[in-house]
Amino acid sequence: MIRGLRGATTVNSNSEEEILAATEELFAKLIEVNQIEPDSVASVFVSTTEDIDAVFPAKALRKFSGWTYVPVMCMREMPVPNSLKLCVRVMMHVNTSVPQEKISHVYLNGAEVLRPDLNNSPAL
Repeated sequence: MIRGLRGATTVNSNSEEEILAATEELFAKLIEVNQIEPDSVASVFVSTTEDIDAVFPAKALRKFSGWTYVPVMCMREMPVPNSLKLCVRVMMHVNTSVPQEKISHVYLNGAEVLRPDLNNSPAL
């Protein structure tokens, strides 16, 4: 069954190096806490806030062995009043028998879920 794993991280600057490092940390934590295998990933959707314009964060997936051919979509979010700044969000669709309520979502560096009513995981 396909399950959705959500994650987000914020950064302190718009530098490509920092954004990629933070995105890699986010992916690594999602992979670690949910014990994800590359062949179980159906797709990954990455979105960034409008103030991130120096990078394509999906490049961060290339760091992980076996992830080269995972389908990835990346887009910039529409501006939302009072939303976080310099934020990268991820939705990873994974084929797993783990019930959705047992999935661990990951929020790093002050990031938040866009739909708090869907979140039952503490920030790490």
